[in-house]
Amino acid sequence: MPIELRFDTNGVDWKDAATIFERAPLGTRAPDKLERCFNNSDLVCFAWDDDVLVGIARALSDGEYQSVIYDLSILPEYQSKRLGSRMLEAILERLTTPNVILWSVLGKESFYARMGFKPMLTAMAKFEDPEASASKGYIKLG
Repeated sequence: MPIELRFDTNGVDWKDAATIFERAPLGTRAPDKLERCFNNSDLVCFAWDDDVLVGIARALSDGEYQSVIYDLSILPEYQSKRLGSRMLEAILERLTTPNVILWSVLGKESFYARMGFKPMLTAMAKFEDPEASASKGYIKLG
């Protein structure tokens, strides 16, 4: 059976979703907070291999001008099999805005470039822990 993409949170075990996030590896997320952020998102996408959750992603949107994609995370054993491309394409098809921004972890920029994304030159960020964000390569301090 092919991997199915679903666009609702029905049946999601948030501990499994947090495990995907960690194994991807994108860091650690508390299952209860992960559930709240997905439930508060405008668009969600989950990849299921039968009844096993193997990928997650979400987006926020103003519905007119701007959308932002967060948390595209896939279990390592399902990466490099076009699942990320399928999920991203499905999300982009459902977003109605002309501009879409996303967060990328270091090392994945070429994947997003292949999908038509360009690096931003003027983006700014304010982080809770700037030193940790700088150590991960997301921002420059000073």
